[in-house]
Amino acid sequence: MSLAERIDWEKTGGLVPAVVQDNSSGQVLMLGYMNQDALAKTLETEQVTFYSRTKGRLWTKGETSGNVLQLSNIALDCDNDTLLVKANPIGPTCHTGTTTCFDADAQPEASLVFLHQLEQLLASRKTADPDSSYTARLYAKGTKRIAQKVGEEGVEVALAATAGDKEEVISESADLMYHLLVLLQDQGLSLNDVIGKLKERHTPKE
Repeated sequence: MSLAERIDWEKTGGLVPAVVQDNSSGQVLMLGYMNQDALAKTLETEQVTFYSRTKGRLWTKGETSGNVLQLSNIALDCDNDTLLVKANPIGPTCHTGTTTCFDADAQPEASLVFLHQLEQLLASRKTADPDSSYTARLYAKGTKRIAQKVGEEGVEVALAATAGDKEEVISESADLMYHLLVLLQDQGLSLNDVIGKLKERHTPKE
């Protein structure tokens, strides 16, 4: 049975709420509504499309701004009347220019969201002028120097732990995490790749 066939369209009056979540960070981006045509177009084009209740027509997110939502996955809830749409946003999701349509105060920033945003910032430094930032200079010096920094910071974390200095452990761990993220970006990888490997290892073996 297809996704559209599993949805209880009659109960929802032909429209189902669709909660959009950033596929990488898990941050909730926006809420929209889909009818059967919007769902079909979303699946066909792999760009998230809603039914606009105010315009009375289908509306593909970003059709005018270019800030589209590239579909990753759609899941249906247990009552068959709400969709969870995981997408990769291109640009800010909200028309106000913010990442999410929800009030930042009402949606505290999760640690993973911050790390994802940091990754995006570090990625933007790869082609920047080396004189513009420390990160840009690191990239300019190449993989060997970046890897060396990861090793140095790892040793600093170990020494701080051995000395029992918790504040220093936190500080040096932050340095290590930063340089590790730079190294991952240098290698064309992301923190999600590492998390995926951890999940794979965590899965119980039969």
